Amino acid sequence: MTGPSKKTERETFAAYCCDEATIDLLKAAAPSRGWSENMVFSGGIAGAVRALGAMPCPEFLIVDLSDSEDPRADVQALAEVCEEGTVVLTIGALNDVGLYRDLLHAGVHDYLVKPLAVDVIKAAMHSAEEAMNAVEEVEEEGPASEGKTIFFIGVRGGMGTSTLAANTAWLSANGGESTALLDLDFHFSSSAIQFDLEPGRGLLDALDNPNRVDGLFLDRAVVKPSEKLSILCTEAAIGVVPRPAEGALEHLVDTMANTYRNVVVDMPRHMVPEQPEVLNTATDIVLITDLSLSSARDCIRLKAYLKTCAPAASVHVVLNKLGAVPAEVEEKDFANSIETEINARVPFDAKAMLLAVQQGTVIADHTKSGKVTAGMKAVNSLFTSGSENADGQKPSWVNKLLQRKAS
Repeated sequence: MTGPSKKTERETFAAYCCDEATIDLLKAAAPSRGWSENMVFSGGIAGAVRALGAMPCPEFLIVDLSDSEDPRADVQALAEVCEEGTVVLTIGALNDVGLYRDLLHAGVHDYLVKPLAVDVIKAAMHSAEEAMNAVEEVEEEGPASEGKTIFFIGVRGGMGTSTLAANTAWLSANGGESTALLDLDFHFSSSAIQFDLEPGRGLLDALDNPNRVDGLFLDRAVVKPSEKLSILCTEAAIGVVPRPAEGALEHLVDTMANTYRNVVVDMPRHMVPEQPEVLNTATDIVLITDLSLSSARDCIRLKAYLKTCAPAASVHVVLNKLGAVPAEVEEKDFANSIETEINARVPFDAKAMLLAVQQGTVIADHTKSGKVTAGMKAVNSLFTSGSENADGQKPSWVNKLLQRKAS
């Protein structure tokens, strides 16, 4: 078959496959979305690169990597002939978690492994259509802050890390940006209960079966306190130790980052040495601390460790629950010892916390003003400015690939 003729306007959909069975499958699935089966072609990713060098790129593109000797390099070549906002679904014969993760890191919407079924393809097409609609909404809304993936880590227990993560997620969502809160405390999660909700089983399913995780999966797995805020957490039975499949956490966070504008991750500190790879997905890492000697020591150790496992992330230090206990170290001396300035300060307010719990919500929702809410807003403001593209929009998968090449 030959490729589509050059047009002045973008097609909605096109696919480039390596075998007749896949061509027949996509031709059967495309009409379910109102797309033409005549936009399914042979040639695989090499054919896509050749065809798209001479025509506008469709909004949604399916490319087959089965014949590719170097899929990562071929996807890079594809990025150079694609337009911004293109949603790309890749399919292939290689069941490789490393390749899967690399493609998603690069910004590809998903990677499906053959053999494929019609219902799987239809679900992937539906997910891609939602992604295209999200791109259009961003364009209509105009300038917005770049999406963030923010990890909250308490340098010690009892720092109020989960409370601060939940409030930051609520403030982000209340500001109009779609936000997800991911709680990685598998046994004693408090994210859902802070909003008077029950957690689901979706997180455990995501860790056991990472290949199932996509936008549709997340939509079913999360609980939603509000239209813009989604929470993914679990309460695993005590004595049961969830062991994520290789690459499952990284894939989960990457998929959430492609589905929501901002992702807030509440990560227990014991997971830092156990799952260092997932920290490489972070744009920002917040270390929650108090003014104690042991906290100063652990801040220094964690900062040094994060330089190796998350070198690209911005690290912020936040003093939380100030006034709850006497400070062992003056703030100035604390900052000098960890060689980092304090980025935000949140005072302790037992009354505000109690009232929020009684109302089944977070402090920033119940108490709109006051010092504690002001402190939480200061934390949220660390991630809401100074991180835009020239046009203020979240980078497309094409830009992400080209930036990786440039680096």
